Amino acid sequence: MTLEHHIEELRAELRNCWDLEERREIEAELEAAVAELNIWIDELTQDLRDQKPPF
Repeated sequence: MTLEHHIEELRAELRNCWDLEERREIEAELEAAVAELNIWIDELTQDLRDQKPPF
């Protein structure tokens, strides 16, 4: 399962969750997954930001 897919599943679970304790657990897991995705994206795009134009 990709990280993006996992995030979408957590969002779906959150929409359908009525139990406060479970909701907090899902929110924490979702927050961690989004943070991980943002780090991954930042690492991938860092090389692009560091490159100089070829001209």
